[in-house]
Amino acid sequence: MSAHALNTALQHCGLIAILRGLDPASAVPIGLALYDAGFRALEVPLNSPQPLDSIAALSRALPEDCVVGAGTVLDPADCAAIAAVGGRVVVMPHSDAAVIRAAKAAGLACAPGVATPTEAFAALAAGADVLKMFPAESLGPHTLKAWRAVLRPPIAILPVGGITPDNLGAYVQAGASGFGLGSALYRPGDDATRVGLQALAFVQAWQAATH
Repeated sequence: MSAHALNTALQHCGLIAILRGLDPASAVPIGLALYDAGFRALEVPLNSPQPLDSIAALSRALPEDCVVGAGTVLDPADCAAIAAVGGRVVVMPHSDAAVIRAAKAAGLACAPGVATPTEAFAALAAGADVLKMFPAESLGPHTLKAWRAVLRPPIAILPVGGITPDNLGAYVQAGASGFGLGSALYRPGDDATRVGLQALAFVQAWQAATH
């Protein structure tokens, strides 16, 4: 069910907010600003302060069509805890089959990080729902275009790392299904107004590239 919810969210807007360093006190205002800008998928990396508290707060505050989850998930044992606080997606920097299987066993959608087609196919075989192309800035649109010769739609590929409103379009042309957005969207200490404005710039760039 969570995989369907993630796919629906990405169809609405193919952008995932990576809220690294978010603290629980800031979570809801930031989350609401992102939702109002058009985002329907948010992740709080587990190396943030009290990440499960932020995931729980976002899951309670945001409408059902907004998928909230955890990023930088390295330990299979974390998946059950993420699900217990209302998380619905696990995002990883790597392609550890044990974490993918644990995420799926907990009923979560899973987006592992891959840097080669070999990793991509192994992740899909383990049960991945979408693929996080990471780090996108060093791989580039030319690599994504080559991947798309063998990793055809409906397999979703989401570049992450160094994505800005200015370079997003080149990745869409190469076959990106969406993006994970980090420091260009949110940095610790940014207030909701600032994040909302940055989110709108990304949504406008996404819409311009995909319509």
